[in-house]
Amino acid sequence: MTTESDLSYPAHWEADVVLRDGGTARIRPITTDDAGRLVSFYEQVSDESKYYRFFAPYPKLSDRDVRRFTHHDYVDRVGLAATIGGEFIGTVRYDRIGPDGRPASTPADEAEVAFLVQDAHQGRGVASALLEHIGAVARERGIRRFAAEVLPANTKMIKVFTDAGYQQKRSFEDGSVHLTLDLEPTAESLAVQRAREQRAEARSVQRLLAPGSVAVIGVSRSGAGVGAAVLRNLRDTGFHGHLYAVNEAVDADLLEGVRAYRSLADVGAPVDLAVIAVPARRVPDVVAACGDHGVQGLVVLSAGYGESGPAGQARQRDLLRQVRSYGMRLIGPNAFGVINTAPDVELNASLAPSPTTERGRIGLFTQSGAIGIALLSGLLRRGAGLSSFVSAGNRADVSGNDILQYWYDDEATDVALMYLETLGNPRKFTRLARRTAAVKPVVVARGGRHTPAGHVVPGTRLPDATVSALLGQAGVIRVDTVTELVDVGLLLAGQPLPAGPRVAILGNSESLGVLTYDACLTEGLRPLAPLDLTTAASPEDFRAALAGALASPDSDAVVVTAIPWVREQELADDLAGALREAVAEWPGKPVAVVHVELGALADALSTTSRPPAPASTPATSSPDAPAEPEAAPPAAEGARPPVPAGGGEGEEKASAAGAARQGRIPAYPAAERAVKAIAEAVRYAQWRQANADAGQVPQFEDIDEAGAAAQLAELLTGAAHDTVLTLAEADARALLARYGIRVPTTLPAPSADAAARAAGILGYPVALKTTAPHLRHRADLGGVRLDLTTEAELRRTYEELTELLGKPQELLPVVQAMVPRGVDTVVRSVIDPAAGAVLSFGLAGVPSELLGDTAHRLVPATDRDVYGLIRSIRAAPLLFGWRGSDPVDTPALEELLLRVSRLVDDHPEVVGVSLEPVVVATEGLSVLSATIRVTRPPARSDLGPRTLPSY
Repeated sequence: MTTESDLSYPAHWEADVVLRDGGTARIRPITTDDAGRLVSFYEQVSDESKYYRFFAPYPKLSDRDVRRFTHHDYVDRVGLAATIGGEFIGTVRYDRIGPDGRPASTPADEAEVAFLVQDAHQGRGVASALLEHIGAVARERGIRRFAAEVLPANTKMIKVFTDAGYQQKRSFEDGSVHLTLDLEPTAESLAVQRAREQRAEARSVQRLLAPGSVAVIGVSRSGAGVGAAVLRNLRDTGFHGHLYAVNEAVDADLLEGVRAYRSLADVGAPVDLAVIAVPARRVPDVVAACGDHGVQGLVVLSAGYGESGPAGQARQRDLLRQVRSYGMRLIGPNAFGVINTAPDVELNASLAPSPTTERGRIGLFTQSGAIGIALLSGLLRRGAGLSSFVSAGNRADVSGNDILQYWYDDEATDVALMYLETLGNPRKFTRLARRTAAVKPVVVARGGRHTPAGHVVPGTRLPDATVSALLGQAGVIRVDTVTELVDVGLLLAGQPLPAGPRVAILGNSESLGVLTYDACLTEGLRPLAPLDLTTAASPEDFRAALAGALASPDSDAVVVTAIPWVREQELADDLAGALREAVAEWPGKPVAVVHVELGALADALSTTSRPPAPASTPATSSPDAPAEPEAAPPAAEGARPPVPAGGGEGEEKASAAGAARQGRIPAYPAAERAVKAIAEAVRYAQWRQANADAGQVPQFEDIDEAGAAAQLAELLTGAAHDTVLTLAEADARALLARYGIRVPTTLPAPSADAAARAAGILGYPVALKTTAPHLRHRADLGGVRLDLTTEAELRRTYEELTELLGKPQELLPVVQAMVPRGVDTVVRSVIDPAAGAVLSFGLAGVPSELLGDTAHRLVPATDRDVYGLIRSIRAAPLLFGWRGSDPVDTPALEELLLRVSRLVDDHPEVVGVSLEPVVVATEGLSVLSATIRVTRPPARSDLGPRTLPSY
């Protein structure tokens, strides 16, 4: 909190965090108003914890102590508190010290740090979270090291320090352990932070999806309304925990057959999850009751929040602030609900009727309730089952990022399907998606690509194709429609990943086979010639042909096409069984079926019944039985094994999914849809193989990160938070130099004499260029003259230039030393509202500006990323010796891209970098012009300490 006297109060240090057990706490600076809270907190700490903090019995804080611990300058003395319900549960403070260990001020860069956590909250990760945040505060204030004195018996606190991942020194002095921590983030400290984040956020979602008890608040006595609907679904699903109904006017012991109460306080037992279905005006009172009762999480179905305009958005912020003040998590508001089909939970706290869902291996997340209904219906209709479902509504708190954290190590989920209207924290989403995609497919359909006026979903400045490419870089399978989301999800959940792009096609219609063949070519696959079984083909013919295709070393996937027989229903079950036989006999390759007006076949294939015994080993013999077909050829020795769709952990996860997958073959009513699903599976499998080694972000020894941070801080002193500054040429050159990027000096030439003097300083040959905005980077307009070797030639060219294009004050001419000839390229980086930091590359001029031939990668880029980046543009052959030209120095170009990526990644203040042109020669390169845009950094970023999105 801030007061009028706290003019320097650093509000941007406030943050909500998820603790180890999945609960939340708020971390904020301690102020002068916190004296009473501090005293109350201290009274609840055990004598042992007090002894560990002060190295002596210390039963009570003196008035002097209270003043010292609540009065800070937020520079040399800082205190932070972790709070729940407004009350302290833990504190941390640092005091800047000098080399002699006594109090000091800037430029001293060391501080003494100390923690105290209430005993009831120890073991929840409070101290670890406080260490992350006080460390970030210290770095912001120029402190580079923490010193701490800890008693040897205080093993918990020693573990907090040693497990943080920072470089540290440890010694034993005067009966205590002396620890020194270097606060510079390391790969290890970042890995520790993100592992803790994953465990905590996954646990918080688990508490919502696997509660031991649920209360539905707002159940009408008439049985109408959403509250009663959710209660019935929970009851009918067979929820394994305790279930309660709450209605303030209830006059019976039961509602919908469930024990009913007038208030939550009357329940008299713990409640883990509360489903709130009351009007928005009553929600604050209900949330307060839930917080007082110790509820862990809320699903708010009530509408009237962010979707209803500015007043609703303010109401939504107040709701989230209230929920988090009690340490709870929130799904919604305006949510559709949650489902967990785990056999020991069986939770359906949603508006989807119980028969709508079956147990399966697909996890589903949507922001839209309407889209959620459509997806649930589509999956059920086609025989797919769910592991879990979350419809987050307005996504005020729990988002797709949280669900990805949960699905990452959820053994019940093999495929993650997501309908997203925004990416929330885009840097975090792409990081989490990339990690999750390494073990299981993540399929995303995005709404909100074209943002209507006044809509709350932020748009993107990037073309849709670029957004798709960036998501693809993170391993996300991007689809355009909810129909494609179901199509791709069905294939991935029911079939193994293909080992390559070769597709065998077989069926009883030549025309449908040709359509499938063409669709494969459109998707970039390599189809084999279709095998026409003719319209007289029997189920046995299909079985033999499919077995042969699956056994062949020449195919990686199979598409079976089928048109109706005269007796469709009688043969559908036989054909489905025949196809299952072949798949059971030759597993390992994905199979998709294209049917035309064969709904009965699709229904038969969607079941998970076990296939009958293979025809080659019949259980009984009959004189009328068809002759056995010839055995299919064995798979080629050394053929590449299939990749399981459900996890890079390999065979364990694949076998875990086996029971759910056995006998289910996805069927599609159009060839294009089946082929699209296979193509996405092929591309994903290729990404998995290519990203087995994700690459490295090089640590260049010559980068001066601290110097760059200091320069940016100085340049932005006094700048408003929403102001974007374009750096002066000298400042841009200096900042780039700190990252090992050299930009040749450019001297202004307001007159011919000035141009001659500049050339004398730089040395001939030189270039004379105009820098006026309408001529910048437009060599085609004659504003760039190269290889001027003498003063006379320079003066003559200067005169020609001004006569042709305008006066010097209009042209803003400059002189620059010549650099080796090469290929002109463009390197850029921008911060996009929906995609995060993006690194872009293309050739200068027509290829990138007119044809849009530009490639993009997410920041931070690895060495593998930039290697692929420069090779992914259509004009890339010009860099590699096209038509006998000399290949240019692409390793130097890759290094430049990595350095720009590091600059943007290290400093969130940098929101735009444009290097144009970058002339790449046969040896080395030259950055001839640079533009850098900066702004004050956001209060929190994905690079900082763990924090939930702010309200």
